[in-house]
Amino acid sequence: LYSDALESIVNVVTAIVALIAVRLAQRPADASLQYGYHKAEYFSAVMVGVMIIVAAILILREAYFGFRAPELPQSPTQGLMISLVATVINLVWAQVLLRYGRKARSPAIEADGKHLMTDVVSTGGVLVGLVLVFITGWAILDPILAALVALNILWSGWGVVRDSVGGLMDVAVLPQTQKTIREVIAANAEGAIEAHDIRTRQAGKMIFIDFHLVVPGSMTVEAAHAICDVIEAKLRQNVANAQITIHVEPEEKAKHSGIVVV
Repeated sequence: LYSDALESIVNVVTAIVALIAVRLAQRPADASLQYGYHKAEYFSAVMVGVMIIVAAILILREAYFGFRAPELPQSPTQGLMISLVATVINLVWAQVLLRYGRKARSPAIEADGKHLMTDVVSTGGVLVGLVLVFITGWAILDPILAALVALNILWSGWGVVRDSVGGLMDVAVLPQTQKTIREVIAANAEGAIEAHDIRTRQAGKMIFIDFHLVVPGSMTVEAAHAICDVIEAKLRQNVANAQITIHVEPEEKAKHSGIVVV
């Protein structure tokens, strides 16, 4: 039960960290962070992953001592009931966090939801193990199951850290979203020659899009700006929370390869 209790403490800490990160990520851009605070959620998710890993190491430590001196858990019935109630609550709350985190594209909330789901699976193993210990009287089962729970938690922590690092490294949006972006540009750039060097990155719920738009050399700045306004409006309709930067270039800058021809 120690492993389950320690994991519950980590749940509380990670929830507080996620809450702080989500609130910070909502702050508007300012003079010091001119692109906004959106990446705060990735730092939060990394911290959550690290705390999960630390909890797993502490559980492994206790399991090691349990192997050396096995003892039957005290008051197993009471411990089983407490763990069962906590597991049901965690399962419901994890589903809420996962659903909202994916909908809001919030790395911090989704990471906390994944962590809770891992806790649910781990606690299920603990409950089964405690029942077996209580029935068989084999005290050695307790540290064995604690070690298995710790390994599961360790894997969960690594997964959270791995996914968050991608966001910190400015990972591109999903292929389907990239396809949508290219189609929208191609369909709404009438009067331009081509668009090339289309790049994307994601920071929390925000999606950053930038590309070069080639226009005829005879086109006025006003006309080129009007095309950009149309493209930006259509992109925002099709890609939620998009921040768009368009570099207008004269026709001699056309590349004629690896581009969206409009």
